[in-house]
Amino acid sequence: MTNAAIIKESMEYSRIQVEPVAGSLGAEITGIDLANDLDDGTIAEIRAAWLENLVVFFRDQNITPTQHIAFAKRFGDIAEDPVNDGLDEFPEIVPVIKLEHETTNIGDIWHSDTAYVETPPMGAILCARELPPVGGDTLFANMYAAYDTLSDSMKEILSGLVGVNSSAKPDVILTRKARVKNKRQEEAEPLINEHPVVRTHPETGRKILYVNFGHTLRFRGMSDEESAPILNYLFRHQVKAEFTCRFHWQPGSIAFWDNRATQHNPVNDYHGYKRVMHRITLAGDQPH
Repeated sequence: MTNAAIIKESMEYSRIQVEPVAGSLGAEITGIDLANDLDDGTIAEIRAAWLENLVVFFRDQNITPTQHIAFAKRFGDIAEDPVNDGLDEFPEIVPVIKLEHETTNIGDIWHSDTAYVETPPMGAILCARELPPVGGDTLFANMYAAYDTLSDSMKEILSGLVGVNSSAKPDVILTRKARVKNKRQEEAEPLINEHPVVRTHPETGRKILYVNFGHTLRFRGMSDEESAPILNYLFRHQVKAEFTCRFHWQPGSIAFWDNRATQHNPVNDYHGYKRVMHRITLAGDQPH
């Protein structure tokens, strides 16, 4: 029995309702108002649902930035974004914006957040503030499933490999350049960190495929050319349709994902319209 199955069978939800949205990951949580001061039991149930489903969604939540921050702090410490600036009045909150005249959006590729830092985030809580009339969905993918479905031989090959991750991979730079114009980033050197290609989730104990198209350059001790065949296969494999779910944003929607065990991709299909999201990032630990 997998750890996920153990969590699912042992957890009975009495304070929230949890409805899966896809076979691999994702669930909507209903029956609560995040503007309220939730008791410890409710927070524990949300965390259990989050660990089980990897990403959880809330609808019709009218929360202020202060309430957004208070909710996030119930799950861990808030991490500073290493690349993007927060709001002046709420520095913990990073605005993720695409304006009407822009054709690129931030993060428009499959990735896990900031894999190029020493301690990548545990998770993130994204709140919709202004949405286009159509488009702007976000895709999520299950990295437990991506690892579990590899052949035993491939798992053996990957078991000793370490990935080199960079903030300056050309594909991700293109998704930032339209919006990120702050002096801190213009003067910064690329951030580079190495992490195991297969990491162990610190809470569930399950194995995770931990490379991503947005940040992983190569394997330690190997050239880009030598690494490319395996990495390109993994990048395609880990976002197969059967490992994914798609979230359609509405006013008042919130998504809370486990950054250790998922990847996400904001779909850039709403040219001519403005989209404003507020993101809070939760501090994580060093992958092992």
